[in-house]
This record gives sequence, C-alpha cells and structure tokens, in this order.
Amino acid sequence: MLSLRDLHVHMGKLHILQGVTLEVKAGESAALLGRNGVGKTTTLRAIMGLVSKTGGTIQFDGLNLSNYPAHEIAGKGIGYVPQGRGIFPGLSVLENLNIGVKGKRDRDREDYVFACFPRLKERLHQPGNTLSGGEQQMLAIGRCLMMRPRLIILDEPTEGIMPRLVSQIRREIHRINQSGVSILLVEQNVETALKLCSNVFLMEKGAIVHSGTSPELKARPEIVHRYLGLTQ
Repeated sequence: MLSLRDLHVHMGKLHILQGVTLEVKAGESAALLGRNGVGKTTTLRAIMGLVSKTGGTIQFDGLNLSNYPAHEIAGKGIGYVPQGRGIFPGLSVLENLNIGVKGKRDRDREDYVFACFPRLKERLHQPGNTLSGGEQQMLAIGRCLMMRPRLIILDEPTEGIMPRLVSQIRREIHRINQSGVSILLVEQNVETALKLCSNVFLMEKGAIVHSGTSPELKARPEIVHRYLGLTQ
C-alpha cells in the first residue's frame, strides 16, 4: 500500500533523511520509533508532500506521490494527524469535522465518527479551542475519518493527553485498524506502539536501522534499549 524506497530529504546543508525504506501493507498497523530528532516527523511530512524529497520514491497504492501537490495527497486516501493536532481553534467541532468534505454533509460518516468518539457529539457546537487536549486529538482523528481514508498517519497521538483519555484514543485507533484502515504511527510511548502495531521500524540518524514484528521486539529488549534508550 505505502512504500518508501531510499528516501532522502535535505534542509539546507543538513541531510535529514538518509535513505529511508519502509512499507505498510493494506490493513497493517506499523510504528515508526526512534529518539527525538532522528527524522520521524520529517518522514511523515515527506509522505504528505509538506517537505520536498531530494531522492528516492514514495508510492501509495501504485501512485507516485511526488506527482501530486500536498493539498491533493489527502484526496488519494491518506489521512494525516500531525503533531499538535492541527485543528482550527475558532471553528466548531462540526465545522472542523467537515472542513475537507465537498458537497453536502455526510451524516452517515458523521455518525460513524460520533460512534468512535461520543465526546465529539456532546461538544458539537463548541469551538475547537475549548476542548481538552484529548478531545482535540479525537477531533483531529475524526476529521481524518470523515474523508474515508485507507491509511491514517498519526504523529504522537497520545502526547500530552490525560491517561484516562489515552486508553480511549488507543482503543479507537485499534478499532479503526481492525475495520481495515492501515495505520502508520509515530509514538514516544513504546508500550502504546507495541500494543497497537503489528510491525515496527526503528529509526536512527535519518535511516531505518531495524525492522520486525512487535512480538520480536518485545523478545529483544536490548534492541529497544540500544535505539530508544529504554528498558522494557
């Protein structure tokens, strides 16, 4: 479904991505893990056309995404929830949800989003900036779901969120994946990543340095310690 091959990104004299290669198959959930500053967010932004690649290929369902401007990539079936959520603070929950919907309201899709995140229906006419951090994250994910994506890319979806809401967001991401939507997740919480994702890519200095299944990574804590500085 999503295939990155030898992806390079330069920013000025800095060589940020140095040959990233990874693949997310249809229906799969994959995590991209690594210390801060290794290039995880840049990888996601390159997929979405928000930074220019200087080498390699990015393909989605056989399409070369380099042929499309950033504003068209979401229309190809990719939803993106950036770090910081990117909601419109002055717009209501309902307006945020429908910001990318063309034509008349898709009430069936709205009902699906509200089934995933009932809190959004309770706050339908509240401005986005009055929601808690967890509710804003629900709104950002819900806005993606309105576009009926085949792949959702999530950048730190549990960052700065109250623990009681983290479990709900984690549960809904899992349910979204179980419905057939592929997931590519960047997450500092390794426990969350290993619970949600079947495959894991570890990144260091702008390149993928290890890949495998979540059970394989759980069985090799020395790998987690080496690349993430953590002890399971």
